[in-house]
Amino acid sequence: MEKTENCSAATTDEPQMHYRGIKAMPYVIGNETFEKLGTTGTSNNLLVYLTTIFNIKSISATNLVNVFNGTCNLATLIGAFLSDTYFGRYTTLGFASISSFLGMVLLTLTAAVSKLHPPACNKSSENGTCDGPTPWQMTFLMSGLGLMVIGAGGIRPCNLAFGADQFNPETKSGKRGITSFFNWYYFTFTFAMMVSLTIIVYVQSDVSWAWGLAIPAFMMFLSCLMFFIGTKMYVKVKPQGSPITSVIQVIIAAVRKRKLKQPDEPWISLFNHIPKASINSKLAYSDQFRFLNKAAILTPEDKINSDGSAVNPWKLSSLQKVEEIKCLIRVVPIWASGIIYSVAMVQQQTYAVFQAIQSDRYLGHTGFNIPAASFGIFTMIGVTIWIPIYDRLIVPWLQKYTKKEGGITLLQKMSIGMVLAIITMVISAIVEDRRRALALSNPIGIDSKKRSISSLSTMWLIPQLTLIGLSEAFTLIGLIEFYYKQFPENMRSIAGSFTFIGLALSSYLSSFLISVVHKISERSQTGDWLPEDLNKGKLDYFYYLVAGLEVMNLGYFIMCANWYKYKESGSTGNGVEGDDDMVKLQSDGV
Repeated sequence: MEKTENCSAATTDEPQMHYRGIKAMPYVIGNETFEKLGTTGTSNNLLVYLTTIFNIKSISATNLVNVFNGTCNLATLIGAFLSDTYFGRYTTLGFASISSFLGMVLLTLTAAVSKLHPPACNKSSENGTCDGPTPWQMTFLMSGLGLMVIGAGGIRPCNLAFGADQFNPETKSGKRGITSFFNWYYFTFTFAMMVSLTIIVYVQSDVSWAWGLAIPAFMMFLSCLMFFIGTKMYVKVKPQGSPITSVIQVIIAAVRKRKLKQPDEPWISLFNHIPKASINSKLAYSDQFRFLNKAAILTPEDKINSDGSAVNPWKLSSLQKVEEIKCLIRVVPIWASGIIYSVAMVQQQTYAVFQAIQSDRYLGHTGFNIPAASFGIFTMIGVTIWIPIYDRLIVPWLQKYTKKEGGITLLQKMSIGMVLAIITMVISAIVEDRRRALALSNPIGIDSKKRSISSLSTMWLIPQLTLIGLSEAFTLIGLIEFYYKQFPENMRSIAGSFTFIGLALSSYLSSFLISVVHKISERSQTGDWLPEDLNKGKLDYFYYLVAGLEVMNLGYFIMCANWYKYKESGSTGNGVEGDDDMVKLQSDGV
């Protein structure tokens, strides 16, 4: 009977929504590919651009890049809110894509027009000092970055959901299409990263920054073009109001009824109206955060509409809404741990570039000098190689023993990535100690800023970069899947932004950590750990410090994981796990 109802729903809805599925994918995937080529091609080498063309000191440039990345990610919450509440995903994506394109054009002009950036170091003075950017030059630069922030805030939380919107979630072919789209989405991201870290970075570093930034801008133009060409093919889901309002309503209603006594059988006696048009799965009652249950206590003062809904949702909420809010609250401690984890990822990606700059970057005896920013490709290669092995070989093997979908739980998967992050930091410290020792005892040259180049080959950076990629494959991808499955269905745009908000806060935290370590260590006997010249610092000490923070975070994560209770579903809906998997992690083991 349930199967018949689903088919009926699909038959009724499909003519209204006009799902084009795979027919819309050339436009959606084309838009995704060119957009990622544009954004990654611009941002991946931004640190090098700021230090070499704008002559910004490495500490200031690192902080600026961290703040830029953090703001891009933080803006996704605003973008998700505006999309779900007012504009819808199509309009938000269109506006954001144009904003990103204009930002990239301005950034290209800072490289192409000599008056929009400082003079080169070897032309600014005879003693080797470099002139920094003027206020006007910084204003023009920040305007371009600001437009890119607006673009990222609209694109990142909406593009994945918009692609999934093109498939009918009620049919088998639609569900397969959604899964296929997720795979292609990740492929385009990996492909864009590899191209930007090799071809585009090479053009930027060894050919011309003007051309190197113009190429991503042109890619973004093609992204906009592909997106708008497919306009007539798209399913455009209308905004249904902000889920954030529901969160506030539940909290206010619970506070207003705080003096009421908890009912003996809340799963029976509490008010639990579920609208017919709701896309959310019906959730089972949970004993956690029982205070919120008071928002669903029906009193004589509460009035009910003819359709069964509350007249005033600020005084009376349904138990369904209460359970949805509980899901969000349970996710927060895991989310906080993910932020601390991302600090290691940010530090590795940042300082690996500086390590490469002051190491032997020649490819064997060919005389080819590998751009410092290109070494990030080894992170992507590690992920690309590992994921098929993990999905095709390791997961089936684990499933035979654990009898669980995926082999292990999502939280167990994340914990493995956190352990790998700790190992990565330790290896990074050991490699840096060796790099600095050879730079002081056996340098192979001096760069434009009078810094010694270590004779240690940059190939020694590959293990740490590959490991951090494997770590991301477990923890970061695990977090994305975790948010997607544990958030209510109508909050999945917010779920998408949660990942980027976490990355934003980790970027800010990384910038704060660098500033604190820099100020404290420069007054210590060992000297500044993070100076302009890494050979005069103690970057290895900093890596050990981050490793220590990650060890404490792992302990905190295990505590949260054992406390966490997976979302239970009274009737399984789209994107919700079955009842057999909805058990406490503690019973699964971490």
